[in-house]
Amino acid sequence: MSEWAIRLVETGGPDLLRHEPVAVTEPGDGEVRVRHTAIGVNFIDVYYRTGLYSTPLPSGLGVEGAGVLEAIGPGVTGFARGDRVAYCVGPLGSYATARVLPASHIVKLPDAVTDAQAAAVTLKGLTAWYLLHRVRRLQAGETVLIHAVAGGVGTILTQWARHLGARVIGTAGSPEKAELARSGGADEVILYRTEGVAARVRELTDGVGVPVVYDSIGKDTFEASLDSLARFGLMVSFGNASGPAPAVAPLTLMTKGSLFLTRPLLGHYIAERAELEAGAAELFGLVADGVIRPVIGLQLPLSDAAEAHRRLESRATTGATVLIPDIDAANPQELASGSVVIHKGK
Repeated sequence: MSEWAIRLVETGGPDLLRHEPVAVTEPGDGEVRVRHTAIGVNFIDVYYRTGLYSTPLPSGLGVEGAGVLEAIGPGVTGFARGDRVAYCVGPLGSYATARVLPASHIVKLPDAVTDAQAAAVTLKGLTAWYLLHRVRRLQAGETVLIHAVAGGVGTILTQWARHLGARVIGTAGSPEKAELARSGGADEVILYRTEGVAARVRELTDGVGVPVVYDSIGKDTFEASLDSLARFGLMVSFGNASGPAPAVAPLTLMTKGSLFLTRPLLGHYIAERAELEAGAAELFGLVADGVIRPVIGLQLPLSDAAEAHRRLESRATTGATVLIPDIDAANPQELASGSVVIHKGK
């Protein structure tokens, strides 16, 4: 069966992404074939494209997708053809019209969650889930610092943290993004290009600092994140948007207040099927209830994956970026406005 996919044959810039016809096989034991209706674009895709994260080449790209089951292999139970599903873990290859992957990686979508919403929130929302509930259980009344607060993960983290009763201080790169973050629930937003982040955090916390920082930026914000923490605070470095965070000596953590540092990975927190199902159920339940309101800042055709990467890396996006396999690239303004109709049910 001939389909289309984005292929990576060498690491480097966005222009190396190729939109090519590919063969898609029948699913084998324990596998399913998903026809994609929406595909999530995430910074981890950039890390693989640039070579920061290694993968054998040539390779597909992308870890997050939503769509409909069109074939089920032997030994798969609990799913049927026509089920609406989503996933957010490897193997790489979600940038495609259809693909085969292990059934253990997919979850069913409730009717109240659209395909585009699922592609926008499954990876980012499960990331927020494990950060707020598994890495450290956030308590009502606590104040947290969230970098890139208007971005895909930052938007969901803010909504979920506020739902748990926390106060959110965020960082953003422009007044426009700061306003979006405030409208999404952030209590205070620091413009990191013109304000000293750590000094401003101290001002907003009466000199104490915050008990936890969620940092997806990496190199550019690492030191300010450490300096924003209260005594015994936790630094959660979960992304590398500006490059890998620098090495830190254990004595540095001691001198800055007996701090804790972790560099977690979503895959470790949903490695067991029960963990994946529990996180997805809580996430999709909050989406259905309107607590988490997915913000899709940009929709582009699958063939425009390179442009999606350019905008993501330039930090020109807000909310989530979604690729749609079955639309024409002739009217990018219309696509960017979110006017594409996405399949909602069976």
